[in-house]
Amino acid sequence: MFDWMVWTTPVAVFFSCIALMLVGMTVWEIKSPTVLRKGFLPIATTRGDRLFIGLLSAAYINLAWVGVAGHLAEWLSLENEPSIWISFIASMGVLALVMRKG
Repeated sequence: MFDWMVWTTPVAVFFSCIALMLVGMTVWEIKSPTVLRKGFLPIATTRGDRLFIGLLSAAYINLAWVGVAGHLAEWLSLENEPSIWISFIASMGVLALVMRKG
């Protein structure tokens, strides 16, 4: 069923983090119900809204990196493509920023 997907370590870590965040957010919501708040995002959001927006942002960052990595290797005359860990760290940083300040 999942033969088409390349399950590398970064991909497995990324999806594991998403699963852990969903479980954590569920427990947090049960313990402390959320309220709307306004951050730098142009709308008032709840924790769940910010998680969704952050996860979408993280996914787009990772997809963009996969699309650009080959070109970067060519333009910078690298032997190998840049590590996918770079986009993982960047996407988790953006997610943390959206969750905290969004």
